[in-house]
This record gives sequence, structure tokens and C-alpha cells, in this order.
Amino acid sequence: MFMKLVIAPDQDTACAHVADMLYTCCAQNPAAVLGLATGRTMERVYGHLVRRIHDRPVNLAGCTTFNLDEYCGPVARTAQSYRAYMQHHLFRHLDILPTQTHLPPGDTDDVTAACARYETAIRAAGGIDLQLLGIGHTGHIGFNEPLSSFASRTRRVRLAPATRAQNAEMFGDCPDDVPQHALTVGVGTILETRRAVLLATGPGKAAIIARVTEGAISPMTSASALHFHPDCTFVLDEDAAMDLSDECRWMAEFILPRH
Repeated sequence: MFMKLVIAPDQDTACAHVADMLYTCCAQNPAAVLGLATGRTMERVYGHLVRRIHDRPVNLAGCTTFNLDEYCGPVARTAQSYRAYMQHHLFRHLDILPTQTHLPPGDTDDVTAACARYETAIRAAGGIDLQLLGIGHTGHIGFNEPLSSFASRTRRVRLAPATRAQNAEMFGDCPDDVPQHALTVGVGTILETRRAVLLATGPGKAAIIARVTEGAISPMTSASALHFHPDCTFVLDEDAAMDLSDECRWMAEFILPRH
């Protein structure tokens, strides 16, 4: 196993590169199963993906998507939910069937059963072909906060204060209004995906990227589990890569800016 590093000169080039990877997956496999993520950086990815599909159409009717996470409670039915985010930034622009787009049901009354059904649905779809990941300041992938087991599955988690602060923008910049709990796909589920792509941009991600790529592999940093993934690529812009050692950068692939 070997973690691949791709370093782009800027955020937009990095996001476009990831969008190309998603596009190619769908173009090559009409029944592709995609694992999707949310966040401000992903908005750029989805914007590039939508434009690419409109310029060179591919049929997405046979595709299936599974998102990593969703907030718990009534917010899961509001405009601040990740379902609403995905609908606004991606789903409404594509011909993918609504019944083929899945998010953990954060408003469920029976969390245990709902999480088990989500895992079953992923397996029934044949597993995830390409998993898109972001990374939080705590080093989490999905909402797998520190001390998440590398064998963990979809479950309810308590969000760390740093995570709630990071996500406060959609809640009027008030961390106290961010839900305290969410449902998330587990680290173990992520490690079973056929291919994983982690995207990180901006200087605020530089320290955690260096820690994940070159530091200890530990449940305190769930993204470090990706060292065990059979096919994982980190796509970074120069800002996010700024703390990497010279040895690490020597192993990376560098791509040119888009024109």
C-alpha cells in the first residue's frame, strides 16, 4: 500500500482535478457508486463536475451516491442539512435519480437500526467505487472524531468543539447552534471503499495534512487510517502542502494550473 500525493498550484486546480476523477469514474462505469462529502471546498469540486458533465454529458441514471454524514435532530430536515447542501450544489443539476442518492437519516428515532440499514444499503449497491473525503482540523474524515476506532461503522457521534466551530458558518457563525451530534459513516466502512480521494486546500489544513501523512497512525487522528487503504490519493494545493517535508514532496506528483 502506498499513499499517493498530488500537489496543485492553487485551490481551483486541486478542485478541478478531483472533479475530473469523479467524472472519469462515472464515464467509465455507468453504474458507479460514489461516496460524497460536503464542505466549502467541495462546492468548487461540484461546480467543476457539473460544468464538465454539461460540456461532455454522461448518463448518471445508473449511478448511486452515499454521503458520509448528516446532522442529528430536526436540522436534518432544514436548509442547513447536508441533504439540502447536496441538492443545491449537485443533485439538482444532474440526471441522477433521487432514489439513488443516500444520506444517513439524521432525523431518525431508531439510530441503531437506521445506521445498520445504511451499511446494508452500501453493501447492496456493491460497495463504493470512489470515496471523496475532506479533512477536519481534528484530523477527522467524515465525522470520525478523535478516538474513533479504525473498525468503526456508521453510527451516532458527538462532535468536537473544534468541529462545531469549523462548521458554524452555515449556522450564522454561531458554534453553539451547530448540532452536537451527527451520524457518520465509520472509518472501517471508508477503508473498504475501492478508491479514496482526500482533498485539502488552504494554509489552515497544512499542519493536519503534515501530521496525517508523516506522523503517527492513531485513532486520535482518524484520517491517518488512510495509510491502510489500498488505493488512496491526497490532492492538495500548495498552501495545504506547505508543511510537508522535502522527502514527502519529492514523492508527490505536481500538476499544472488550469488555463
